[in-house]
Amino acid sequence: MHARMDHVTEYGEPTPPHAHAPHPGTDGYDNLPQFPARFPLPFRRTIRRQELHQIVPLAETTIYAMEQRGEFPRRFALTARCVVWDLEEVEAWVDARKQASRSGDAAKSTGPDVRQRKSRPVRNASAR
Repeated sequence: MHARMDHVTEYGEPTPPHAHAPHPGTDGYDNLPQFPARFPLPFRRTIRRQELHQIVPLAETTIYAMEQRGEFPRRFALTARCVVWDLEEVEAWVDARKQASRSGDAAKSTGPDVRQRKSRPVRNASAR
C-alpha cells in the first residue's frame, strides 16, 4: 500500500488529493501566498537536439561555435550520452535576436569577400 500524504489548508481542512492552485481572476487567487508550500513550483523544461533544431534552424557546427563564444545558451549533460538545452534560455535568446533585428542592432553580413575565391576568381573590372 502507498502511504498518502494529506495536506491541510490554513483552516485545518484537508485538501483534495489533486488540488490545484486557483486561476487568476477566480476566488482565492488574490489570497494565495507568493510561494505556496502545497503547490510545486513549475519545472523548467529542457529540450534535446532535435527539438532545438525545430526552434533554431542553424547548423550544429554554428550552434556549437556560438556556444563556445558565449553567444548561445550552453548545453548541459543529463547523462553521459544525453545533452539538453534549457528551453527558457533558448526562447530568451530567440527573443533577444528578434528584438535586435527589429531595432537594427543586429550585425548584418555583407556576404563573403568574393575577391578571396580560389576557384572562379572575380575579374578586375578595370582590366577590361
